[in-house]
Amino acid sequence: MITRTRLVAGAGALLAALAAGLVLPAGAAAGEPTGQDAPKVDLVLDVSGSMRARDIDGRSRMAAAKQAFNEVLDATPEEVELGIRTLGADYAGDDRRTGCKDTAQLYPVGPLDRTEAKTAVATLTPTGWTPIGPALLKAADDLEGGNGSKRIVLISDGEDTCAPLDPCEVAREIAAKGIGLTIDTLGLVPTAKLSRQLSCIAEATGGTYTSVEHQDELTDRVNELVDRAAEPVVTPVATEGGARCTGAPTLTSGLYTDREEFGQQRWYRVDVLPGQELRASVSVAADRAVRPDYGVLLRAVTVHGREIVRGEAAGNGRTDVISTGLRYPRPEREDADTGDGKPAAEAVCLAVTTSFSAAPGVQTTPGLPLELTVDVVDGPDRAGDVASFGLGRGWWLLGTLILAGFLAGLVWGWLSRWRVAVWRTN
Repeated sequence: MITRTRLVAGAGALLAALAAGLVLPAGAAAGEPTGQDAPKVDLVLDVSGSMRARDIDGRSRMAAAKQAFNEVLDATPEEVELGIRTLGADYAGDDRRTGCKDTAQLYPVGPLDRTEAKTAVATLTPTGWTPIGPALLKAADDLEGGNGSKRIVLISDGEDTCAPLDPCEVAREIAAKGIGLTIDTLGLVPTAKLSRQLSCIAEATGGTYTSVEHQDELTDRVNELVDRAAEPVVTPVATEGGARCTGAPTLTSGLYTDREEFGQQRWYRVDVLPGQELRASVSVAADRAVRPDYGVLLRAVTVHGREIVRGEAAGNGRTDVISTGLRYPRPEREDADTGDGKPAAEAVCLAVTTSFSAAPGVQTTPGLPLELTVDVVDGPDRAGDVASFGLGRGWWLLGTLILAGFLAGLVWGWLSRWRVAVWRTN
C-alpha cells in the first residue's frame, strides 16, 4: 500500500468547470473526451513602453515577440481557432483611467488567416500602460461560447499598472465562471515581483508560468501551449458525495467533480475485485480567500470502518490547488467466489476531508470545488512490483552497494598490507 502526494498543475480547465457546478448529461461517461467544438486560443501580448528594452538576444522585446508570433502563426494547427489581443498598444498619455482601458482585439478569435494575422502583428509599436487585469477580462469574453478547450496565453514584461484591479483576483473570477478556461503566462526577462504575479494568475486557473529570456524559448513555449489547446478535452462527471459510506454514490474508473463545504466530509464507494488495484487522487481548489495552513486527507476505508490506506497533503496558501492520492492493491483469493463463478467485489469507501477555514466575510457556500480521479486496474503480478521489506526495487540497489563496499574493503586491506610489507623490507 503506497500513499503519495502530488500537486496537480494541469487541472485548471476541469476545476474551472466544476467551480460553476457544471452538471453533465446523464449519458456522459467519466473521462470521455468532448472536443465537439474547435479549440480556441487568445494570445494576449503586452505592448507597453517597456517592450522597447533590448535585452533578448541583443534585440528588443517587441522584436522578439513579433518573430515568435510569426513562427507560431505558421505552426498553428488547422483545427485551432486563434486570436490576438493587445494591452498597452494605443494610449501613450499619462491619464491612468484611459491607460487602464487600453486593450484591443488585434485579430479576432476564429479560423486563422495567417497572412492577415501577421500583417496585424507587424503594425505593433511599444506604447503605453500595462492593464493586465482588464485585458484578461476582455480575453475571457473573446473565448465565450462552445464546449471545446479555451486557453489564454499572456505574454508580459512588467507588472499590472491598474491596481487595485488585481490580475490574480481577475483570474480567480474567470475560473469561477465555469467556462473551462486556462490561462498560461510567460514573463519576458521577469523581475521577482512579475514572476509572483504571473505565477498567481496561472495557478488560479490551473495554467503554467514560464520565465523567458531568449527568442527560441519564447517561440517554443508559445507553440507548445497552442498545440496543447488542440488536445481532446476530458469531460468530468458531476457527482454528489454522501454524508457517510452507507448511501454514498458508487463510482467507476473516471474523473468526477463535486463541492465540499468547509469542515465537511464527503464519501464515495468503489467496487474492487480480487487482483485489482484501486488508485485514487483528489484535488481541492481554493476559489476564494481562505486561511493559510490547511490540508486535504483522502482515506480508503472498508464498509465496516477499518482504514486501509490514506494519503494526505498540507498547504500554506501559496497555491490555489492542493492534491493527494493513494493506492490499494487487493490480493487474489481462491475463496473469493459468489457461487456463480464470478469473484466477489469489495466495496471500498473513499472519504475526502479538508481542514480549510474561511477568512472573515467569506461565504462558505457553495463549497470548494473538488476533483476526484478513480482508476481501477489489474494489480501487479510480478514480485518486482511489490515492495521488498519496504524498499521495492531499491532492495537491489542496496544489495549492490553492500557488495561493492565489501569488495572495496578487501582491495583496500590488501593494498595496505602490501604497502606495510614493502616499507618493512626497505
